[in-house]
Amino acid sequence: MPSLVNLFLVLFMASSSLYFLLIFLSISSFTLLSQSQTSSKLNKFVLPIHQDNKTDLYVANIYKRTPLLQIPFVVDLNGRLLWVTCEQNYLSSTYRAPQCYSTQCARANTHYCHTCFSKARPGCHNNTCGLMSVNPVTGLTAMSELAQDVLSIYSTQGSNPGPLVKIPRFLFTCAPSLLLQSVLPGNVQGVAGLGHSPISLPTQLASHFGYAGFAPTFALCLAPNGVIFFGDSPYYMLPGLDISLPLGYTPLIISPLGEYYIEVKSIKINNKDVPLNTTLLSIDGRGIGGTKLSTINPYTILEHSIFKSVTEIFTKELSGIPLVKPVEPFEVCFNSKSIDKRTRVGPKVPNIDLVLHDQHAIWRIYGSNSVVEATPGVSCLAFVDGGLNTRAAIVIGAYQMENNLIQFDMARSRLGFSSSLLFFRTSCNNLYFTAIP
Repeated sequence: MPSLVNLFLVLFMASSSLYFLLIFLSISSFTLLSQSQTSSKLNKFVLPIHQDNKTDLYVANIYKRTPLLQIPFVVDLNGRLLWVTCEQNYLSSTYRAPQCYSTQCARANTHYCHTCFSKARPGCHNNTCGLMSVNPVTGLTAMSELAQDVLSIYSTQGSNPGPLVKIPRFLFTCAPSLLLQSVLPGNVQGVAGLGHSPISLPTQLASHFGYAGFAPTFALCLAPNGVIFFGDSPYYMLPGLDISLPLGYTPLIISPLGEYYIEVKSIKINNKDVPLNTTLLSIDGRGIGGTKLSTINPYTILEHSIFKSVTEIFTKELSGIPLVKPVEPFEVCFNSKSIDKRTRVGPKVPNIDLVLHDQHAIWRIYGSNSVVEATPGVSCLAFVDGGLNTRAAIVIGAYQMENNLIQFDMARSRLGFSSSLLFFRTSCNNLYFTAIP
């Protein structure tokens, strides 16, 4: 009899073990599947942006801190990091200041030990790392404390924004408030840098989500209510159009300061060659010359001799339209009544072609991106004379990129450009923003 009881107990334990093993395997499989599904969804993010009416700068409201708080930042395409002022009302339970010579400091490429003589607070600790923050409009710099805190960003499948996704230890700098001068929009608290540097926003996203197949790529779609995509295409706009389909490509050049450049070999206006000193179009080892892209400069800046050649041919092509007194900062302006707004993207306003690395790679600037109504009744060529001693011969400004998709593909070292999306019956205003929770 005892032997039968023992046998029963053995069989019961064996069946129970098998039962729990099956449950464990089922849970494990479900967990792995859930992780796989979650990872597959974390390969693209979207950041809504808007244009400030007073300064023409682009502003992004970014979720930071614990508890989460939306903070407005100026978007700087070539900025090396994200900085925010922390002198007042920086409240977060997850704020940390990495110690000198820590791995975080090494990642930020700083070996400077920061000292603060005031009461300890965010941005003011001893034996922490120091890093320079820059106001990209004025060029003013200030020593700042390297810090880490939560940053959250909307996930997306390429169309409407999805749930917020958290980066728990995002590196940035706490900068003094003197960097927030009147040239920046009044409500902003810092600058979000997208440049090619170790702790810029795109670099940290690629590093944190690389396990999920996140591509080290981002794309600008500038408009009064535009968007930045992080991750590879497709990117969808209303009415369901993948705006990456018309992209052309050219090699992306990174300057010694981590700024984004491309090679422009020549300029044409209505298929007529613009006479240029082509030596100005090449970037040298010091980062002088070449063609830079910028979200800080509202309009394209041309070195003086290039500007004179461009304006001369442009005005010849519009010889039938009367010139009027120019409106600063422009030098060539026309009577708006002679320029039909509906044909600003058509043949009436000359096309300006940037001929890139070969004659088949052409970034065409249509009238919607070359002419701006500066004041009521006055339309101006939206290019500015940069003088003789410009660091870059051409700086492509935000207005020329408006309603164009501009993709920065680090993995392939190339820049994608679409020309005006208006010809595809969409614009950079057309993301499904109503889906944001």
